[in-house]
Amino acid sequence: MLIGAHVSPAGGLPKAVERGLERGCRAIQIFNQSPRMWKATPYRDEDVAAFREAMASSAIDAVLIHAVYLLNCASDDPDIRAKSLASLTNSLRVGQAIGSSGVVLHPGSAKTGHVGEAIARAGETIREALADSEGCPLHLENTAGAGGTLGRSVEELAGLIEASGGDERIGLCLDSCHLFASGYDIRTPAGMDATIAEIASKIGLERLGSLHLNDSQTALGSNRDRHADIGEGELGEDGCAAFLSTPEFEGLACVLETLGPDRKGATAEEVARAVALRERGVTMRTKTKKARATTSRR
Repeated sequence: MLIGAHVSPAGGLPKAVERGLERGCRAIQIFNQSPRMWKATPYRDEDVAAFREAMASSAIDAVLIHAVYLLNCASDDPDIRAKSLASLTNSLRVGQAIGSSGVVLHPGSAKTGHVGEAIARAGETIREALADSEGCPLHLENTAGAGGTLGRSVEELAGLIEASGGDERIGLCLDSCHLFASGYDIRTPAGMDATIAEIASKIGLERLGSLHLNDSQTALGSNRDRHADIGEGELGEDGCAAFLSTPEFEGLACVLETLGPDRKGATAEEVARAVALRERGVTMRTKTKKARATTSRR
């Protein structure tokens, strides 16, 4: 598993690599433009080349792009949907240029409208963005389920993939906080395994693309997207360890999106804590497996 953090590219794309190295990251996530503006950041060929060079000479193995939060691919407002399409397409093109493992997307919101119709609109927008870009995967992020947000369940994620045409470039970004807030009790290995089994049966494990590790400030099924620092929320250390040690997640980029103690994002200490929790979780899973094997032989 490639554990890392969301970092800022302020000052130039290579700065994101520098900030990732400061935090001991093996994966980083960035916004490819200001998250508060529709206007795209114009990257020059030399900007892209400098980023690729910085990545190649670093210990960071993966970069994710997070599409900006302004996007609503499911909007019933044609203007918002057109802006969302343009921004998403640009993110995919930038992702391809810099060698991104994927663009992470919040699929959109039905607001107060019909969910099925919103999924169809989102699917059409995503389909167009994929057709107008090449190569870079698109990872649909599961949501906490507040309001009309799409992707709050495995069924909705499956519906979004189908509505988007089922392109092989479409994957999933699973967020631990969002899973818990939307009602999936992932605080134990058994709970994680049940969630993975549902994804396997309704979507397919080949769609697993990336991960967000965030603890949750709110309770199971709260439908509230409130990130807590790792081990400091309702998931706790055991829940985070269970998520991190899921065998099916091996090799995936796993990014922390926490505020950190100074509210400036995940720190090196928190990244290191996540690495240690993964090791603890793997050890516990191995002991449990051996104990069950011993019991079954008796």
